[in-house]
Amino acid sequence: MLLSYLEANRIEAGCDEAGRGCLAGSVYAAAVILPPDFHNEDLNDSKQLSEKKRYALRPIIEREAIAWAVGIVTPEEIDRINILKASFLAMHRAIDQLKVKPEHLLIDGNRFTPYPGLKHTTVVKGDGKYLSIAAASILAKTYRDDYMDSLDREYPAYHWKENKGYPTKAHREAIRECGITPYHRKTFTLLPEQLELKF
Repeated sequence: MLLSYLEANRIEAGCDEAGRGCLAGSVYAAAVILPPDFHNEDLNDSKQLSEKKRYALRPIIEREAIAWAVGIVTPEEIDRINILKASFLAMHRAIDQLKVKPEHLLIDGNRFTPYPGLKHTTVVKGDGKYLSIAAASILAKTYRDDYMDSLDREYPAYHWKENKGYPTKAHREAIRECGITPYHRKTFTLLPEQLELKF
């Protein structure tokens, strides 16, 4: 069973990101404040759930959360500031949009850039430990998947509907054959023979 909160009697927002390891597309993050009595047996780390289950849970989270928001950092910004900072910035942007101000942040992972005026706790594999982080992981993942599906319609050769921008064999073969798109992260190793790529 996932835990409802780290500390009782505090408004906690769980935060997680999606798309950090991708070669293309924005990185997405979500922040979710759940009621302390929220329970859902299906809610878990988004990576442990089927796509169908993630999309079934999204409207439940959005309806029952006290507040939720999604933050986005573009490929251009990722190239400028690096993916780690971009992941934290996406979380900050999600927190910025929360309609209820949290008193504490639960962050998935082992590092975080402090959000001004808020204390935080980092939790390794937190999306498998706390309901609010699991909820954030589902929102970040599904909204990012929707975005990559829309980009797939613009650039079908890269198979983003299937790989969501991750470095699969089909994705790398398309980069080799077609070059890169405006959505690729130019600072990433897009191909093993990176030095041969001409941007």
